[in-house]
Amino acid sequence: MEIPQLIDLSIWDAIYITIFLVNLVIIIYIVFVQRRHPSQVIPWIMIIVFLPVLGFILYLIFGFNYFSEKQFRLKSETERVFVHKLLERQGREMEQAMGTEEKSEVMLARLLLKSGDAPVLRSAQVRMFNEGKEKFEALFEAIEGAQHHIHIEYYILRNDELGRQLVDLLTQKAREGVEVRLLLDRLGNKIPKKGYREFEAAGARMAIFFKPRIPFLSLRFNYHNHRKIAVIDGQIGFVGGFNIGTEYLGEGPLGPWRDCAAELGGEAVAALQARFILDWNYATKEGLGVEEGPYFPLKASGEGTPVQVVSSGPDSAFTTIKDGYLKLLGVARRYIYIQTPYFIPDESIMDALKTASLSGVDVRIMFPDKPDHPFVYWASLSFVGQLLPWGVRAYTFDDGFIHAKTAFVDDQISSIGSANWDIRSFRLNFETNAFIYDSAVARQGREWFEKDLERCTEIVLEDYRKRPTTTHIKESISRLLSPIL
Repeated sequence: MEIPQLIDLSIWDAIYITIFLVNLVIIIYIVFVQRRHPSQVIPWIMIIVFLPVLGFILYLIFGFNYFSEKQFRLKSETERVFVHKLLERQGREMEQAMGTEEKSEVMLARLLLKSGDAPVLRSAQVRMFNEGKEKFEALFEAIEGAQHHIHIEYYILRNDELGRQLVDLLTQKAREGVEVRLLLDRLGNKIPKKGYREFEAAGARMAIFFKPRIPFLSLRFNYHNHRKIAVIDGQIGFVGGFNIGTEYLGEGPLGPWRDCAAELGGEAVAALQARFILDWNYATKEGLGVEEGPYFPLKASGEGTPVQVVSSGPDSAFTTIKDGYLKLLGVARRYIYIQTPYFIPDESIMDALKTASLSGVDVRIMFPDKPDHPFVYWASLSFVGQLLPWGVRAYTFDDGFIHAKTAFVDDQISSIGSANWDIRSFRLNFETNAFIYDSAVARQGREWFEKDLERCTEIVLEDYRKRPTTTHIKESISRLLSPIL
């Protein structure tokens, strides 16, 4: 008597079933365990369903959260000690710096304080840059004048003329006895190890944020230290969107380069210093202190421009910079002008933009016409196209590349930093912005924006609706891929 063969599977059948089951497990995990926002869940499910093998790999690399807040350990005891020292006087200084009435600046400042432990500090001066030449001249001049220490933290350091010039200058200062620390993202550091031999021989130190335990084999590269910070002698600080390379001087393939950075002075530099030290300690385990001393030489003077230095990243329970952007949209009464190279917001930002526009606020968004990442460009275009019927005005910058990450509100508030208006900056990257409460700074930013409009093309709703089918397809595909862009 023959026993019936109940299962007759080929090797390909087995592989197919295995892939199906693995995908099913991942989908269940995304929906029921991670409990992500639907704006993230739906695209990931579609990627996994339509690209079974590739989608699984992409999710492992870009979607899975390998590190919990405890595993990051950036919010250490030393961070809390430093923050608490600043917060001891915060209740008094917020009213002194910004007034006691419930005006928009105070509401935003209170949010950033509670969400991101970002105290309102005073900057003796605020100097803005929108061109690389002026920014790097100011940075190099400050470095040349350093007496005690130079702390540099950047996402990208190119192995080109400008990058090597910076390393050479830092090497020279180290030989003079100045403490030099250089912190870079592991993918953004383009200078080979041999390029740091003289640098390290002079006593300068370089560290990599998220250095892989096994070279060329790491699933951490979904997380980037995207911050751009420089602190000299604890008295001068820089924050903004510029990285280090000749392309940021407008000498790259994308042509003229528009960006934005701010130079701070006074006690506001202490917040940038603390951010650097905490990141440096995480990367090196050196244990630099945040007590008063040569790294924090300036005392509170009660004079200057109110500034909040705000940081966020996957180590935080709050998306503080995104919360700040949302609040800017909420407190704007006349206008909010936004510049960003990548515009891939989540649903909450989209709703806030629509609400602000419907409330009569002049909402304008500017992003580059020459994309450095084509999929990001088409995804950005799809999102701004969705906002046009709500009265939001959008422009493509045609004369080169715009890399600024800025928002200017009502000639009162400015946000300048490293955080793009996209999901990656909101949730995955380590970012730092300065929220500046000063009418002169905000007016200057508005004037720059209005000047940039002369180099832009407005995206008109009627024309957008008539876009070619090929453009529509590119937008749809790019938007589907938005979780990994």
